[in-house]
Amino acid sequence: MYFLKYNKVYNTYELNKIMKITYDKEANAAYISLKDINAGEVKRTVELKEDIMLDFDKQGKLIGIEILNASKIMNKEVLAEAEQI
Repeated sequence: MYFLKYNKVYNTYELNKIMKITYDKEANAAYISLKDINAGEVKRTVELKEDIMLDFDKQGKLIGIEILNASKIMNKEVLAEAEQI
């Protein structure tokens, strides 16, 4: 399977090296990092809808997605494979 990101085509393996999903079971919160995010890099957070927040950098590019109540919103297999924190 192939994906387009920033005008470049990535296969699933390459995309998994770029994108990272973490899951905090106790908080029932997941975070999808679309790149390595350094401390202070998130400059703006927008609530897309209840329980889903979008994080943007100073150029306005989407760099992360926070999902609260993740077990109700996300696929259980994805959460099981996510890095547990």
